[in-house]
Amino acid sequence: MRLFVHSGRSMEGEKLTFSIAVSGKGGTGKTTITALLVKTLIKKVNGPMLVIDADPNSNLNEALGIKINSTIGDLRESFLKKKDNLPPEQSKEDYLNYLIQSSIIETDDYDFIAMGRPEGPGCYCFINNILRKILDTISRNYPLVLIDTEAGLEHFSRRTTRDLDLLLVATDPTISGARTAKRIKELCKELHINIEKTLLIVNRVTPSMKERIDEVIKTSEIDYASMIPEDPLIQQFNVEGKPLFDLPSSSIALKAVGNLVNGLILQLIIT
Repeated sequence: MRLFVHSGRSMEGEKLTFSIAVSGKGGTGKTTITALLVKTLIKKVNGPMLVIDADPNSNLNEALGIKINSTIGDLRESFLKKKDNLPPEQSKEDYLNYLIQSSIIETDDYDFIAMGRPEGPGCYCFINNILRKILDTISRNYPLVLIDTEAGLEHFSRRTTRDLDLLLVATDPTISGARTAKRIKELCKELHINIEKTLLIVNRVTPSMKERIDEVIKTSEIDYASMIPEDPLIQQFNVEGKPLFDLPSSSIALKAVGNLVNGLILQLIIT
């Protein structure tokens, strides 16, 4: 089954782009989950999807097996140095848009943008507003946008995460991870971020930990979506430096993400 989703919004207000973000505290494996979602979703969506690595400490590109030459953070710093020397006929927004467009990595199945480092000293309000506007415009050209967010709560407190259709909050099978997941959900409400659906993913579950899942779910106070087992193949690929995108179909974690996509996420997209 392949799903075709148009991009943007129609004149009548029909929703045409579906956005998914993956969040959670550091160490819960959210980047791994994002990479496996990319691998699974590209087989379901006609047309390229946009993958955004919004975590400056993330290595999503390595998990996907692609190289990046520049990040949005790099472009922002370069722009700030050159913005006063632009030709009079070129606006700052047009120049920044050119830089961003040229930084997009295109593959056969998806396009990739890395946000990179956070702001340095000084005021970034002006350029960040332009960046959001340009990225919002770019996103409308894709049927599906998938975002690997920063660990924890930083991206929500700065409001760099826009309105979302689906927020997947990853936790390990620990109460501390579940409490962080709960705080993420609460902060989204406090900041009035419009999220249509928030779901919990319990990651890296070993057989001995399964009995703790109910307590983790209860503590998080988030609707449960999926349990992803600890996968020796992922450990092996990480040790050997292999991209997780190349995991074989026998991967138990990949199978679990596939079940999540087929059993729930596709239904949300279609609806």
